[in-house]
Amino acid sequence: MSLDVARLKKDFPVLEREIDGKPLVYLDSANSSQKPQQVIDAMSRFMETSYGPVSRSAYQLAANATELFEGARQKVQRFINASKLEEVVFTKNATEALNTVIQSWGRANLHDGDAVVLTQMEHHANIVPWHILSAEKHLELRWVPLTDDGQLDLTHLDQLLDGAKAFSVTAMSNVLGTLTPIRLLTDAARAAGAISIVDGCQFVPHNVTDVQAMGADFFAFSSHKMCGPSGIGVLWGREQLLEAMPPFMGGGNMISDVRLDGFDVAELPAKFEAGTPPITEAIGLGAAIDYLDEVGMDNVRRHEMDIAGYTITMLKERFGDDITIYGPDNVEVRGATISFAFRGIHPHDISQVLDQTNVCVRAGHHCAKPLMRILDTPATTRASFYLYNDESDADALANALDGASDIFNF
Repeated sequence: MSLDVARLKKDFPVLEREIDGKPLVYLDSANSSQKPQQVIDAMSRFMETSYGPVSRSAYQLAANATELFEGARQKVQRFINASKLEEVVFTKNATEALNTVIQSWGRANLHDGDAVVLTQMEHHANIVPWHILSAEKHLELRWVPLTDDGQLDLTHLDQLLDGAKAFSVTAMSNVLGTLTPIRLLTDAARAAGAISIVDGCQFVPHNVTDVQAMGADFFAFSSHKMCGPSGIGVLWGREQLLEAMPPFMGGGNMISDVRLDGFDVAELPAKFEAGTPPITEAIGLGAAIDYLDEVGMDNVRRHEMDIAGYTITMLKERFGDDITIYGPDNVEVRGATISFAFRGIHPHDISQVLDQTNVCVRAGHHCAKPLMRILDTPATTRASFYLYNDESDADALANALDGASDIFNF
């Protein structure tokens, strides 16, 4: 089924906005997606009629809030096909989720000289925490290289994983749009005796997600890229691994008992949810899942394959050698996140010029500086499409690029 983008756009109030009489063309969903009215209403309704503290108070209002909060967790469990509700941990974002695994599991299980395997396309959130831990543990960080078209070069994967304790990898590059072969990678990690940690931030909003089928040990993602609010993310982990890990943060809610001589941790998932949780944000995430379920994630994926294919082909035909698009051309192995260089114009200049026609793109290193160095560029312009974008948005991007050429006299 093809998406009725014109109808879907009406669900997103900000996309009805005009600035200086011109419509908004939002092409920065890899950074953060826009929010449908259904999510906005669910959060407002909860704060207006049902807000209360969760998990601690016995009165009816708090009990109802707890029920709604835990209902959101159940929606996440089903959406990603987690086997147990206790395996779904709410965090403030995917960065915190990854840090929880790296600092808690890593500090408890890794020792001087142990090897961890990453890839050259990782986001800083899946690099910097490993450097922090490595400064303490003196880890050996190994890197899976890339092919010329921006896919993982798995030629020497077995050697890279030999003796490694962990393999931490993105499911989809936020720069190249590359979809990585997660099941192949997690199977290889398990065969080598390593755990697998998957950054699913870019994957979950655009694809059917099944953590059991992926075979990962840990999986992290954020709400704000999938039509939900910022301020909440999710860590999924296998129950036995989460049980064995020490808590990442201490405080209220994550304990079953506290004494002057120590403490006992609460059961999962509270063990990793210290302090007051993002209650309203969880309600918003649940509403976003309801919205995406109604649209159908398989439909979202097919739509984005179509829009990625159209955009890449159109830009290359229109601009030829004047544009360099990074990442695979094959839409079977990529999403609709398209980073490019254009006629030698600095990406920040392109972004500013495009903003004059309300075409919103991201310019910069996209929190992936190691990858930028491999691409031999300090920055790229990135146009990222979602379920509310169609071919007219891609055409608006191309027309705005023509405008940038005029300004810079090409």
